[in-house]
Order: sequence, then C-alpha cells, then structure tokens
Amino acid sequence: YVEDGIIANNMFPFGTKIRMPQLYGNKIFIVEDRMHQRKGKYQADIWMPEYKQAKEFGAKWNVKVEILES
Repeated sequence: YVEDGIIANNMFPFGTKIRMPQLYGNKIFIVEDRMHQRKGKYQADIWMPEYKQAKEFGAKWNVKVEILES
C-alpha cells in the first residue's frame, strides 16, 4: 500500500527516515519501496496522490537529503 510520506530508493534500507528540507521543510519520508535497478542508488521516487501533481513537480536535481534514522 502507498500513502503520503512513502518513497522508493535503492540505497537506503527499508524503514530509513529522511528529510529533504529544501523541497519539503520538516516533512519526514520513510523508505518503503525499491525502484528498478537501472535507476541506481541516487534517485528517489516520492509517492504523490495524482499523476498531474507528479508531472507538475517534475524531476529535481542535487537535493540535499538528511538521514534521520536508519
């Protein structure tokens, strides 16, 4: 099941809590899914409720990630 606050990433272990302050302030995300291996370790996929919202958000580069708990 997916919901707000879940991300997919290939580098961090499941359950890792992270923040991306420049995009989301103090909102905490939890790694609960993986991406296709061709995406490598340095990309993350953020769940959004609507396709249109995801398209408007687009791809972001060089985003600082704070690891809170692993």
